[in-house]
Amino acid sequence: MQKHVGAAVTVCAVVKADAYGHGAVECSKALEAEGTKWLGVTSLDEAIPLRDAGVRANILLMTGFWRGEEGEIVRLHLTPTIWEPWQIESLDKAAAGLGVAQHPVHLKVDSGMGRLGVAVDQLPGVLNVLREAKHLTLEGFSTHLASSEIMDAPSVGEQERTFEAAWRMVREAGFEPKFVHVANTSAVISRRETWNTMVRPGVALYGYYLPFQRAGREVSGGTLRLPVKPILTWKTRILSLRNFAANQALGYGGTYVTRAPAHVAVLPVGYADGYNRQLSNRGRVILREHYAPILGSISMDLTLVDVTGIPGVSVGDEVILLGSCDGLSVDALEHARLANSSPYEILCNISKRVPRRYVS
Repeated sequence: MQKHVGAAVTVCAVVKADAYGHGAVECSKALEAEGTKWLGVTSLDEAIPLRDAGVRANILLMTGFWRGEEGEIVRLHLTPTIWEPWQIESLDKAAAGLGVAQHPVHLKVDSGMGRLGVAVDQLPGVLNVLREAKHLTLEGFSTHLASSEIMDAPSVGEQERTFEAAWRMVREAGFEPKFVHVANTSAVISRRETWNTMVRPGVALYGYYLPFQRAGREVSGGTLRLPVKPILTWKTRILSLRNFAANQALGYGGTYVTRAPAHVAVLPVGYADGYNRQLSNRGRVILREHYAPILGSISMDLTLVDVTGIPGVSVGDEVILLGSCDGLSVDALEHARLANSSPYEILCNISKRVPRRYVS
């Protein structure tokens, strides 16, 4: 990612949502070891475990904070995103109380997405409040693009123009923040003009990005590529093997009926583990260098797959739910297509009860 944007652009590696389901503490340590100076999280409760684990990189709180968290933010040297006067006033008071001369903040403007950020017409008032704060410094200025993966979306250009107008207002007010950031993963790949001095890649760090679209169709190739690969493999093992005659209904609701005698493996994984129910009767796994289709409805704790004709299948055999082996692959993009979802949701939904094991 750093090679892609160049040395002049700072990479804020986003590790929110438990590093998109991969484990925020371990991923943050790995990213820090690779030279990451900035990490992005959602909120204070995601930042605390990183500091407790000894992570020393700058941590950006991307969705602000609750009243009462100001002191802990200052004490842990966290950088909050702000957009409302009360945030400025309460942080300034907390910094003063802890004897901190200047605590950094990043100001977010709503350029058209309609979520967080100060509206452009309210920006002068917020800047006035920020100018009065004696213990805060405006280190960053940001916004978020709603449709950066849609190449012909007019809203992206509109957001860029709105942000540029807001950026002029910030400079005219006498502020010169070091970090100006707009680009998420898709914009890092497709919209160089949005890089500024910082980018915020997220899912690309873990090996994925959304398909790009133009005129409602998926496009790829050319500059719309980044050489990333998934870092996560999700595995389970066969819990039990069953033989069924033809015309046997399987699983809740009997949504699959065997057409012929079938050899079926029972896997100890289900929707409580984050295995999407929309894969029922549609998805597949990798087992002994073969694809094995899912049979019936995925239940809370168990999934059935057809292993008929796969030689040597035994209880305890390793099964790949997400990953690749010997030229076969099942990835989060495939799951997302089958589940009418996104790779973000597929990865983030892998539940806490699934053990994470880290290898190098």
